[in-house]
Amino acid sequence: MDTKSKNSRRAGIIVVVVFLSLCSLIMMSQYDGMKRAMDSANSAATEDAESPVPYESALGSISRDLAEGNYLLYNEYANETDPADVLDEYGQRDFDWSKRYFDYEVFDSDGNQLLKNEDEATAENLQANSEEDAGYAFRAYFTFSQEGELSSVQIDGTALSPEEEYNLESTYLSSVQEVEYSEEISSIASPENITVIYGMSKENLNAFTEAYSSEYWEYDVEPYESVGETTDYQDTLWSLCYAIAAAALLLPLRRKLDISEMKMFDVPFEVPILVWIFVYATSLDELPARIVDMTVRSTLIPGMGHGMEIIAAVINFAMWFFIFGLLFWGVTSLRAMIRMKGAYWRDRTLTMKLIRHYRGQGTESDEEMVRKAGGIIKRAKAFLAKQYDALQHIDFREKTNRTILKIVIINYIILAIVCFFWYYGTLALIIYSVILFLFLRKYVKDLQEKYKLLLKSTNQLAEGHLDTPIEGDIGVFNPIQEELKKIQKGFKKAVDEEVKNERMKTELVTNVSHDLRTPLTAIITYTDLLKNEKDEEKRKEYIDVLERKSLRLKVLIEDLFEISKAASKSVVMHYMKVDIVDLIKQVGLENDSKIKAANLDFRWKLPEHKLVMWLDSQKTYRIFENLIVNITKYAMPHTRVYIEMTEQENDVHISMKNISAAELNFDTEEITDRFVRGDTSRNTEGSGLGLAIAKSFIELQHGTLKITTEADLFKADITLPKLDIPPEEEQVQQDKQ
Repeated sequence: MDTKSKNSRRAGIIVVVVFLSLCSLIMMSQYDGMKRAMDSANSAATEDAESPVPYESALGSISRDLAEGNYLLYNEYANETDPADVLDEYGQRDFDWSKRYFDYEVFDSDGNQLLKNEDEATAENLQANSEEDAGYAFRAYFTFSQEGELSSVQIDGTALSPEEEYNLESTYLSSVQEVEYSEEISSIASPENITVIYGMSKENLNAFTEAYSSEYWEYDVEPYESVGETTDYQDTLWSLCYAIAAAALLLPLRRKLDISEMKMFDVPFEVPILVWIFVYATSLDELPARIVDMTVRSTLIPGMGHGMEIIAAVINFAMWFFIFGLLFWGVTSLRAMIRMKGAYWRDRTLTMKLIRHYRGQGTESDEEMVRKAGGIIKRAKAFLAKQYDALQHIDFREKTNRTILKIVIINYIILAIVCFFWYYGTLALIIYSVILFLFLRKYVKDLQEKYKLLLKSTNQLAEGHLDTPIEGDIGVFNPIQEELKKIQKGFKKAVDEEVKNERMKTELVTNVSHDLRTPLTAIITYTDLLKNEKDEEKRKEYIDVLERKSLRLKVLIEDLFEISKAASKSVVMHYMKVDIVDLIKQVGLENDSKIKAANLDFRWKLPEHKLVMWLDSQKTYRIFENLIVNITKYAMPHTRVYIEMTEQENDVHISMKNISAAELNFDTEEITDRFVRGDTSRNTEGSGLGLAIAKSFIELQHGTLKITTEADLFKADITLPKLDIPPEEEQVQQDKQ
């Protein structure tokens, strides 16, 4: 763009800014005149309010009060409903206010007083045949038949004309019928075979009319409530709007002042139209009038009377400059249709761009517009999808305050926008309700689908399909799905454990039978041989064999007894202070012959100091003995065995490592079970209960035994807790707490 074009555009911008500023100042200069016009109109309305209200209007306003009064007064006489219940059920009625101005009584068909609310003289006046004899300015008769139906309504009085009496009778009759068919006061007790008469003196009628007048003018007379309702405000505003629209249309005719080709005015036809529709539909056009009214009343800014007038003036100027600028922008944007003619509708309307795009005839600018619009729509859809997904995956195990607050804020924003549509609020609420219904229907439908998936998972679990994976996104039910997975895993583990136990029971019977039968068969065989043998040397040899087999049988039976007691938790523990370092050394010394016979090199790494713990010394000795004996049986000869004891803060860790002579192909989780051997060929002597007994005794002392293997390396890790007092005393203290 050349320098000359820039200068001309700058000149046009300056002229427009000055013109809009001048319009804003003109609008503000009329504030005082607007206020005077409003005050004048309100004064006139006040003068009108001082003129008396016609008797007919005042008396007509209490027609329903007296219609309800018939029921209340009859109930006082008949006492069919407790007055306290009437007050509690129906509350304070307007009749309680109106009856202050009346003499009233309930009479039977013979003219006798039933309520006895008035003295005899007043009762006679109420029943007088003529208006003059009665002396009431207003009198109303309500007569009810024996069936509880209204027979007649009669109105008279010295202050009323025949026409007014007739009009009031019609009004009162309609009110009685309205009360009869309503579900309110008429349900307490229906008047039967009575006449209710109300009378109002001239003084009371005037007092009542005066009291009614104040309310009548307060609610029925509507003086100007704000400056924006005055003709001065409306005329000034519309005159300036016309001037601005004319300027927007005429300024481009002068080339030096033409700014209509600026990018801010290069907008599609639908944009300014939608902006104006939004302003009108949301009643934002009423906002300036409210601000002007608060300004002239000095309530726009707190403490406005203390030097805040300048700030209020700046706010008003900015407001009017923006409003007039928005009008100028809209008119100037639409003015292009004069210059471009038919091309305007092809190039400056979103509708035509979309039509060309979907027909496949879109230009580069059309496609760019579609891409931008698509990007905005995609971001909006992604945002809504994210919020919807968040609702679908609410975790009720955690605090949901944040999610609830988000929902409330979104709903508040939507309702706040709806509130702007003053004249179209009902339509906006209908649209919002339809959208909300569709949203909730989709939300509930999705929940139902996810609930079906959850039921499918529970049915699979109930039918015993423990290996079928529970999968799928089920939204808010995901935590339940996770719990179902845990239950499935637990059931599967329990079933596997039960299968394992059944298998082990079978193996137990087989192994016990074999291990008991082998020495027992030898004992029987050698006993028979011993009976017939005469050679003393052989007899001695047979007796040695019998002794070994008997001891073997004894050890096996004792082991069985020990493991059965340990499994049933019936082992009695005898805790005492034991130096565990000395105890494991003692076990090593007593099994030294077995260690040497196995050709093993034991490497001990024990603490130098005593390590005293609360333990059952006999059971702990048996633990170490079983593990060391197990090593002598299964370790590869001429290898090293490492036994290490480490003191930790809360426990003692003992590690035993050796190289196995046979291949380690057993399950480390099952090796400590009953009658499970690493030597599956059963070439070594033993009950198969050594590790099981050791594990049971360790667990009885609240410790752990973990067996691990790596290639031919066999490792046993023992952890025993360091206790300040024996476990049984600790349990007693916990029970007391």
